Amino acid sequence: MTQTAPEILVSVKKLSKSYRRGNQAVPVLEDISIDIRHGEFLALMGPSGSGKSTLLNLIAGIDKVDSGSINVGGVEITALDDAALASWRSYSVGFIFQFYNLIPVLTAFENVELPLLLTGLSRRKRQEHASNVLSLVNLSDRMDHYPSELSGGQQQRVAIARAMVSDPDILVADEPTGDLDRHSAEEILSIMDRMVREFGKTVIMVTHDPRAAGKAHRIVHLEKGVLVADPGYESPCST
Repeated sequence: MTQTAPEILVSVKKLSKSYRRGNQAVPVLEDISIDIRHGEFLALMGPSGSGKSTLLNLIAGIDKVDSGSINVGGVEITALDDAALASWRSYSVGFIFQFYNLIPVLTAFENVELPLLLTGLSRRKRQEHASNVLSLVNLSDRMDHYPSELSGGQQQRVAIARAMVSDPDILVADEPTGDLDRHSAEEILSIMDRMVREFGKTVIMVTHDPRAAGKAHRIVHLEKGVLVADPGYESPCST
């Protein structure tokens, strides 16, 4: 029996972006079009300055395009005003950063619970959600520890739990293994792969590391703001 291809979750059409440097406009992305399927693990690669992180931030609604459109799950995010975009981002996107971005005066549990303080969930529900995602990343025994008491790999697992706690459709990861040793990096990539396989999350990851990119379903290359290779959907789980 033929399997139905996963539906398109993110559709980027003719996207361009530039930044101002004094009186000069410096182009960063030019005429980018790409579709990303629900449940796909996509790696964005390219040299420094190629526009990888800019594309990631645009898809995540952190930045705004100059021209073109981005549709995520049927929502044209390029048409949203700042307030609507912030609201959409809070429940649709989870963020994983290279340097974790944990708040040092909060415990692992409190860091994970923090995004839920902006929701209408009761304290009991917030605690339940935070405990569950910390368990998913194997940190139930470290939830009362502060970031300074955790290894780099453990801090990144806290960051993944924080990204997952609001059950977003998309996880965006900017060099999530860039500050980790090889063993810790493998642990992080395995957790991210599990989020795709078991929980149906869509992961978009910027990386310079070919080993990290090798865990993805598809690798997309950017060169000087232009998409230079998009081999298509190649899920290792499909036959």
